[in-house]
Amino acid sequence: MILINLAIGLLTMMGCLIVQVSFSFWSFRYALRQAGEPGGNGLFPGIRTLLLAMVIMMLGNFLQIALWGTLFFCLGEFREFYEAVYHSAVNFTSLGYGDIVMSSERKFLGPLEALNGILMLGLTSAALLGILQHLVKGQQQLHGHRD
Repeated sequence: MILINLAIGLLTMMGCLIVQVSFSFWSFRYALRQAGEPGGNGLFPGIRTLLLAMVIMMLGNFLQIALWGTLFFCLGEFREFYEAVYHSAVNFTSLGYGDIVMSSERKFLGPLEALNGILMLGLTSAALLGILQHLVKGQQQLHGHRD
């Protein structure tokens, strides 16, 4: 059963990576467009750009949580979809409350999702840092041209 769970988990992780990369690229493209627009430079437009990029990427993270929750629900681990998504969010964020547990046959999927969540949240943080660096670089170039 562990090999079946590993295969299911790895396929789901690949799906999550596709979602994460798509939402990260979407955020980067949005940030680059905003930085290139007139009036796109400055503190407040930069904060707005970073906040919207964060919201976009967090939507990607929520979609991944829902993907894992849907998997748990379809495998019959939970009777209610809400419980499956809640359990997924606890796994994905590595909170590990333990108030709801899966059957012994599927427990291995929990740590796989936690590992996936750590990686995907790390990618979210790295993408936000990349956008912030781009915005700071734009600010430095703008102020460098003024001096």
